[in-house]
Amino acid sequence: MTPPAPLPPLPPERPGLRRLAFLLLCLALGLGLLLLMLRVLAPGGWTAWEWVLLAAWLGTLPWSCLCAGNALLGLALRLRAAEPAALVVPQLLRAAPPPPRAATAILVCLRNEAMEAVLPPLARLLDGLEAAGAGHRFTLWFLSDTQEPGLAAREEAGIAGFARLRAGRPVAVRYRRRTRNTGFKAGNVMDFLDHHAGDQEFFLCLDADSEMSAEAVLRLVAAMEADPRLAILQQLIVGRPARSAFTRLFQFGMRAGMRSWATGQAWWQLDQGPYWGHNALLRVAPFRAHARLEALPGGSPILSHDQIEAVRLHAAGWKVRCLPIEEGSLEGNPPTLPDFILRDRRWGAGNMQYWHLLRLPGLTAMGRWQLVQAILLFLSAPLWLLVLVAAVLNAATGGGAATPAGPLAALLLANGAAIHAPKLAGYLELMLRPERAAPYGGRRAVLRGALAEIGFTTLLDPVSLASKALFLLALPFAGRAGWQPQNRDALGVRWADAARLLRAPTLLGAVLMAALVAAGGTAWAWGLPFVAPLLLGIPFAVLTADPRLSCRLRRIGLARTPEEEPPRPDQPPGKRKRISTSS
Repeated sequence: MTPPAPLPPLPPERPGLRRLAFLLLCLALGLGLLLLMLRVLAPGGWTAWEWVLLAAWLGTLPWSCLCAGNALLGLALRLRAAEPAALVVPQLLRAAPPPPRAATAILVCLRNEAMEAVLPPLARLLDGLEAAGAGHRFTLWFLSDTQEPGLAAREEAGIAGFARLRAGRPVAVRYRRRTRNTGFKAGNVMDFLDHHAGDQEFFLCLDADSEMSAEAVLRLVAAMEADPRLAILQQLIVGRPARSAFTRLFQFGMRAGMRSWATGQAWWQLDQGPYWGHNALLRVAPFRAHARLEALPGGSPILSHDQIEAVRLHAAGWKVRCLPIEEGSLEGNPPTLPDFILRDRRWGAGNMQYWHLLRLPGLTAMGRWQLVQAILLFLSAPLWLLVLVAAVLNAATGGGAATPAGPLAALLLANGAAIHAPKLAGYLELMLRPERAAPYGGRRAVLRGALAEIGFTTLLDPVSLASKALFLLALPFAGRAGWQPQNRDALGVRWADAARLLRAPTLLGAVLMAALVAAGGTAWAWGLPFVAPLLLGIPFAVLTADPRLSCRLRRIGLARTPEEEPPRPDQPPGKRKRISTSS
């Protein structure tokens, strides 16, 4: 039998040229937005509030340009390529992946979790690995940080029952619980690598709400084995089928945005890509050697561990890549607006710690940018709040009388399009490539879902930004933060609980609207898209958590994703559960 002809060599990636091209794209986008802003503010001379507004807006500009740049680049690449993954890890498509040779530990990090929700997705993963004949290469480890004795006992009993059911099968099941959760999740993983990893070459890091298919895991292992310098391979993560309207609409937009963003980012960041902390395959030896996290000055632990772990691997010469494939990798998202806000506060507190890490010796330029980017994600919230307040005060003091309506409308549309460009590009890709829209129900279904999600986001964004901004402004005066267990599956929010959490954004909206009305003219109309959502935040939180709304969305197939099973016409709404946001 004649052996197949060797494949042609891969073209050089030229990271310097790619990054220069992306920088020029972002500068061009930023210049266009700046010229629009000057056209809005310059007529009639400059007031003090307009100078404040301009300074704050310039602080938001890098994030807006980054969003638009990644989106446009990602859309162009995805429309050109039959398989976007070939743009990032070409060896995946150059041959069928061989059976795995290395031993891989599957790590599931737990803390006060309901095991009846955690175990079924893992059973499906193990069944798939065993069916593929690869089960003997994997070991499942439950790494627990549960501290409360009663919860720990239920957790241990659930895992013991799971292990008994799988006794004698190829994938071994192990359980380890720490008596102290030093270092939170990062400390939990490093403790495993130090004391239990043995001869495992790779580890797959999963959160309690993660779900991955055997095909996706074997794809990551094959790519990691093909490149011995690859330390982390991160696949896209999409939302699991949702039981709440809030989650359903939020993750429909998030999924569209991540496709274009991650494809564009992977093209120019190349071997110095991001790590999102879970649903990723990691190489044990370099991670253990270079990703160990020490406490910050003052003794506080690093909360957002993932980006700094990736950056330290960059600095040590190891590759970190993102694979822009979404099939087979899922996670749970917050079921309600209060849960979403509380998660953002945890992430914001963690990302703000990166200020202390920017001057670490030995980091690459791309690594430092990765940390700056993570800071900008949350720093833009107080800057946007300052833009809004300065614009309202400028109007209230008569400074906006000469503002031209046409350029102002153009600026608002252009700025909004830049910030939301990733998901707009994701929707456009599905409309232009009907075969990719088919799993979502076709192009008409995508369009209906996109319109509903854009309306949802119009109400969500001002509330989310105001909440993050007020939290970050108070953060320097708060006590030491830590990771708290998060609610994953409750539905329903009490009016009193929503009011308690959202009283500050609601009060802010009332004050701003009163100032706009007092300014006279049409100032209130220009401010309505930004101020009205603040006033409506409480009913928005209650309504989007109501299971009856979720049931209706499911029945009409709005914002449906490929993983969701079609609902039965006679399926009754689920029993309503409520949550308290006081903690």
